Amino acid sequence: MALPGAVNRYLLLMAQEHLEFRLPEIKSLLSLFGGQFTSSQETYGKSPFWILSIPSEDIARNLMKRTVCAKSIFELWGHGKSPEELYSSLKNYPVDKMVPFLHSDSTYKIKIHTFNKTLTQEEKVKRIDALEFLPFEGKVNLKKPQHIFSILEDYGLDPNCIPENPHNIYFGRWIADGQRELIESYSVKKRHFIGNTSMDAGLSFIMANHGKVKENDIVFDPFVGTGGLLIASAHFGAYVYGTDIDYNTVHGLGKASRKNQKWRGPDENIRANLRQYGLEKYYLDVLVSDASKPSWRKGTYFDAVITDPPYGIRESTRRTGSQKEIPKGIEKCPESHVPVSLSYHLSDMFFDLLNFAAETLVLGGRLVYWLPVYTPEYTEEMVPWHPCLKLISNCEQKLSSHTSRRLITMEKVKEFENRDQYSHLLSDHFLPYQGHNSFREKYFSGVTKRIAKEEKSNQE
Repeated sequence: MALPGAVNRYLLLMAQEHLEFRLPEIKSLLSLFGGQFTSSQETYGKSPFWILSIPSEDIARNLMKRTVCAKSIFELWGHGKSPEELYSSLKNYPVDKMVPFLHSDSTYKIKIHTFNKTLTQEEKVKRIDALEFLPFEGKVNLKKPQHIFSILEDYGLDPNCIPENPHNIYFGRWIADGQRELIESYSVKKRHFIGNTSMDAGLSFIMANHGKVKENDIVFDPFVGTGGLLIASAHFGAYVYGTDIDYNTVHGLGKASRKNQKWRGPDENIRANLRQYGLEKYYLDVLVSDASKPSWRKGTYFDAVITDPPYGIRESTRRTGSQKEIPKGIEKCPESHVPVSLSYHLSDMFFDLLNFAAETLVLGGRLVYWLPVYTPEYTEEMVPWHPCLKLISNCEQKLSSHTSRRLITMEKVKEFENRDQYSHLLSDHFLPYQGHNSFREKYFSGVTKRIAKEEKSNQE
């Protein structure tokens, strides 16, 4: 039985991309597997080395079966800012924790990992030889060792100013690698059916992890497009469902998005995408439907709502309308026809989305969505608010010098009541975000200014 406070320390080696998304992903996954994010470090900034306290090795392994932001995890045996500090730390590590991995019947190897510096083979051997004081009794096996140990050295983040000596040195037992290979194996470039705005594979898996998607969950995407977000959730064993207002996209009809291909083929559809990855059994269905008028009976159906709403840049923001809503001066359509060309303001879209999630998510279920913002005007008060939903994380991805999108993760903490439907109108957050209804105009205004500036500099 572990002594109070004797929780093992682990070293996470993080990938150096999507830096803002890393901490929320790790926190969400630890929460999913029964752990809690605890660390002696107050902030990680851009460092790839994180020291965490995790209750058990099983939780550490489960974490690595899901994360795409972390490369590897190690049981931390020693840490110091110099070789001497490292050796002293290793000598203080309990021998009884080392022995199971160092006995005479075992095989092992020691690897060197450096960040922001390359060592010669001679330097690597020197570092390994310096660890001879450790009680290794097994045999070295470089091809198939039972246990792998690593020395990890951190030379900072500035490639133009590499120090002679590392800032930090770590030694630990390798536990598991993360799921970085998913980014390549699920790459949109290899996907059967894609659209103009198909989500990058890495971000799709990050969104599923932020949403704490797990086996046998039901995950819904109200702006499903070509189904990229469904694929990531299905990979983790969730049953997936979606809707979209665009008939051609849902049915895989019309012009293709691929270069040198004019029209979509008869087998280009969302179901075929899931079939491509052996995930068809998790596919419930997709419907042509308007997100502003959800066709659901009242009730809680979904464990997660994960979506990327249109911003009006490459895909238009639209909703269905009625004869009464058609602006004056426009010829009325036949009674049997419902126009699909009425504008759908971004603020209305996001508050509809929050209301929908508050009404249909199970308690503890998560809403994960992208919020486009015009950077010069953005403040945190602009993030839409709902009384049933608690903000978990808010991460930025730059789109241009003046625009970005923010990945918003919210968790349902209160059952939905009818009075909650219009509570956003009383919120201080409502009016600020209405300014982003002109996001499209501001986006293209910036593009136009940039092109004019480039043309001017070229002429000079």
